[in-house]
Amino acid sequence: MPDLPDSPMPSSPKATPASHPEQLLSDVASLSPLPGVYRYFDAEGNVLYVGKAINLKKRVSSYFQKNHGGSRIGHMVSKIARMETTVVRSEAEALLLENNLIKTLNPKYNILFRDDKSYPYLKMTGVSAPKPGDAASAAFTRVSYYRGGVEKKHRYFGPYPSAWAVKEAILLMQKVFRLRTCDDPVFNNRTRPCLLYQIKRCSAPCVGHISAQAYAQDVANAERFLKGDAKEVMNALEARMMAHAERLEFEQAAELRNQVAALSNVLHQQSVDNVSDRDVDILAVKVQGGRACVNLAMVRGGRHLGDRPYFPVHVEDAAVFYTEDDEGLEAAGQGPRVEALVLEAFVAQHYLNVPVPPTLVTSEPVGKSLLKALSAQSGVKVSAVHQPREQRRQWLEMAQTNASLQLARLLSEEGSQQARTRALVEALDLELDNQDDLRIECFDISHTAGEATQASCVVFQNHKMQTDQYRRFSIEGITPGDDYAAMRQVLMRRYGKLAETLREAQLSGQTPAGTGRLPDLVLVDGGKGQVSMAREVFELLRLDLSLIVGVEKGEGRKVGLEELVFADGRDKVYLGKDSAALMLVAQIRDEAHRFAITGMRAKRAKVRVDGGKLEEIPGIGPKRRAKLLQRFGGVRGVALAGVEDIATVDGISRELAEEIYRILH
Repeated sequence: MPDLPDSPMPSSPKATPASHPEQLLSDVASLSPLPGVYRYFDAEGNVLYVGKAINLKKRVSSYFQKNHGGSRIGHMVSKIARMETTVVRSEAEALLLENNLIKTLNPKYNILFRDDKSYPYLKMTGVSAPKPGDAASAAFTRVSYYRGGVEKKHRYFGPYPSAWAVKEAILLMQKVFRLRTCDDPVFNNRTRPCLLYQIKRCSAPCVGHISAQAYAQDVANAERFLKGDAKEVMNALEARMMAHAERLEFEQAAELRNQVAALSNVLHQQSVDNVSDRDVDILAVKVQGGRACVNLAMVRGGRHLGDRPYFPVHVEDAAVFYTEDDEGLEAAGQGPRVEALVLEAFVAQHYLNVPVPPTLVTSEPVGKSLLKALSAQSGVKVSAVHQPREQRRQWLEMAQTNASLQLARLLSEEGSQQARTRALVEALDLELDNQDDLRIECFDISHTAGEATQASCVVFQNHKMQTDQYRRFSIEGITPGDDYAAMRQVLMRRYGKLAETLREAQLSGQTPAGTGRLPDLVLVDGGKGQVSMAREVFELLRLDLSLIVGVEKGEGRKVGLEELVFADGRDKVYLGKDSAALMLVAQIRDEAHRFAITGMRAKRAKVRVDGGKLEEIPGIGPKRRAKLLQRFGGVRGVALAGVEDIATVDGISRELAEEIYRILH
């Protein structure tokens, strides 16, 4: 992440030190001329900026020795109330620590890339030399989709840009190498081949249709293929096919012939044009309208797996955040491109938690110090190619096109969302100083015949859904199926403590740091009944009743016919089927409904599967239940097991095994 500028301004007077606390200025004066990382905080303790410096004293002092005027950097400097620094051994260490802190602290004036989710991998389980007593599945590797931390005992291929790319790779493993994808409990309890064997997607190792040695050969070929050795795998299969044919083993030769044909077809479809590039990331950046998009395309094993867009925040500040090395350019009136700053911020933050390939193909140049830091962190020499040729150039052009398309889509969506927000503010006559800051919280209740009742709270702010602020509430202590009581409980839990804190702050005249804010609108999925319950809660908490709006379904529960019901006595409002305001209300309401349903289903599944029938069986306590689940991998695995298999579990008699089987079936 680039540092803030030492912005030289002609004939600029020095900043008045009186505008900053004496302790802060004293800390600045006592800094050492060593490399390190600094953090600036405002009076409320919020992090303003995180930066690195080769010389901490020189770098930090520059902020307080110059008058930055009314610029964005000047606005930030005027807010600095406190500073923290960390001395490190080298610039590379400073760069890594800086970006770790940026991702952790979310400072207001840094370009920040948020990872919405981890990357998926293709996972190969199993061990090459199973020990005596291991389950049968241990000798036969399984391929599966995987997210999360890696373990040394398994092999992982990727990361892949999307779940779709992983599933395509798994399908390829089934078509060409016929590797198994079933869970171990299913594998260990099969008595006949499954459908995948019938359609030639699995070699049925579960019932002995292939030897462990032959299956291991297929696994080895699959691994070589995923690493980019496709032609070598093809040649090896052809050589084995000819050897079988010479020994008149025509059935085995035919199997290999089919495998060669399938692999040849896959290679033709994948269009592997340049196998010399095994693992490459292609990065293209586009900046427009105050927003930016970095499009990351992945090549793994010589195959182009697809791409994924990233949209950073705080890009509007990037134009004034220069590194110390850019002072000469800035003085000459040139300055670094915003695109280059955004790309460097992405590379520095993205590869902190994601394996970095040896080659990066980029639309903007990447600094040598950043590449050196990545190489030191990963243990692999990382190089960046800024002006590629041949196949790499085609990949970069494709990534640049996708970056432009994704950014255009984002700007279009944001424009329509802003129009919807404006329409809702006007329709409800809301008094707001800044429409961009409109905050809406919406509540919904979900259950199945009273079972596993869950309430959801979703948040809309800054013209989009704020998924990191969503909350689920497990509703307990009510009559099953009583939606009104559930709504009362969730509103009390959400606003009870907040209302009390705000009242105390109003009396004392001081608001404690970290205190939340009330939304500008509280949407309740329901009509008069739910609104009346919300009204009772708000009256009890002495909150403004005008905040509450119910979304009542229209005639026939048809979408577009909803009416808005108010808690403060206003008449119902029908916004119109094509109203932009109603579209926004429906979007938020549907998101609350989705979030509540997924939570309810997860809770219900946990109750039924984890607690379920096993604990209801006489004679099954926590210890025996744990042994059963460990042996068969879950309740489903126990249900698939036979009486003889269940009886092999320590502590389970033949009679108890029969009882377990009877109840589960």
